Amino acid sequence: MSDWQKSGWRSKPRVQMPDYPDAQALGTVEAQLAKYPPLVFAGEARSLKKKLGAASRGEAFLLQGGDCAESFAEFAADNIRDTFKVMLQMAMVLTYGAKVPVVKVGRMAGQFAKPRSAATETVNGIELPSYRGDIVNELDFTEAARAPNPTKMLQAYLQAAATLNLLRAFSTGGFADVHRVHSWTLGFTDTDEAEKYRDMANRLQDTLDFMTAAGMTGETNHELHTVDFYTSHEALLLEYEEALTRVDSTSGKWLAGSGHMIWIGDRTRQPDGAHVEFCRGVLNPIGLKCGPTTTADDLKVLMAKLNPENEAGRLTLIARFGAGKVGEHLPRLVKAVREEGANVVWSCDPMHGNTIKSSSGYKTRPFESVLREVREFFQVHGAEGTIPGGVHFEMTGQDVTECTGGVRAVTDEDLSDRYHTACDPRLNASQALELAFLVAEELSARRSGSAQVAVG
Repeated sequence: MSDWQKSGWRSKPRVQMPDYPDAQALGTVEAQLAKYPPLVFAGEARSLKKKLGAASRGEAFLLQGGDCAESFAEFAADNIRDTFKVMLQMAMVLTYGAKVPVVKVGRMAGQFAKPRSAATETVNGIELPSYRGDIVNELDFTEAARAPNPTKMLQAYLQAAATLNLLRAFSTGGFADVHRVHSWTLGFTDTDEAEKYRDMANRLQDTLDFMTAAGMTGETNHELHTVDFYTSHEALLLEYEEALTRVDSTSGKWLAGSGHMIWIGDRTRQPDGAHVEFCRGVLNPIGLKCGPTTTADDLKVLMAKLNPENEAGRLTLIARFGAGKVGEHLPRLVKAVREEGANVVWSCDPMHGNTIKSSSGYKTRPFESVLREVREFFQVHGAEGTIPGGVHFEMTGQDVTECTGGVRAVTDEDLSDRYHTACDPRLNASQALELAFLVAEELSARRSGSAQVAVG
């Protein structure tokens, strides 16, 4: 893309980004980051793009999940391991139930910055800048903590590098071996859904034992012993993104070296804005959040800008409307995609449109609303004859009480027990597993319906 420069976004209107008070300190950090190695490599991004291309055709399914906003304070190997475990469990449920490969993408190793509904917040008559994630400022409500601090980008980079290192070890070092399917269960997921998972794992183990006895598995069968696990985050803080952008030596194209996949949020998708300008020029797979205010005309312009070559797997449209609103908004966007003949992956984010304030004062998401939006997403695609290609959600392997409902029936009164998120409420492991079984059922029903049509 000869007309693109990695700093070109700086001449465009910018939103949801901090104004750093010390320009010299910011420049020093950017120069230092620019010397650091990229966190991911172009070959990995191309591999993910190819797998997402399969998802766009219904030959695979995207499972994208992880933290709302990664925290410096809660950074720990056990937390990374437990979130990875839940992702493995969910992927196994989907693969076993829906009979399609699952593309595993974590909201990890870079999900540090958060857009906010207001630039400032007021407490007891004191107005301070909003908390924008640990890569920008701090949660404590003091003037010093809320001041944007560019050195936090360096800490974010180091935490992302350490997280990626551990994820790569888990993915290829034996932890993700399918023969260990029972060991991925977390102790506190003692529910009916966990029992369903154990039954499925037992059946899978029987199959593996048979394959071993028949000499059909071995150390050379890497598909059973390792997984491909990719990272993603919202490309919100463009100074950080630019500093980690590199030229791919094999193709001469630019790579956003901060993560395998980056996405543009619903608040930053202005067709002529800085975030779209940056993302259009990198070779990574790009996600685009589509909310109720996304117009068909804007979507057409964005698809042309972000995927001018109409490349399969390049662009994932992440629908986030809210339960009860999918039928109103998704069909018109599906129509816009169809009119352009665009290659896209359709993914469902059932979290961001379903945030409410509970009677106890906590921000939460009713789990029933999350499930309802997923069902509506599949219903619309069934009616339109299009392919539901993935789900995108916020979850954690920790035993949190942040979203109400689920098989363990978290109530408003329970929210204060283990409410740990700094921003948005996340599904806990048992809720995430319940969601996976629902998606597997929807995919399986779609698959059998397609088979009946083919037979008919």
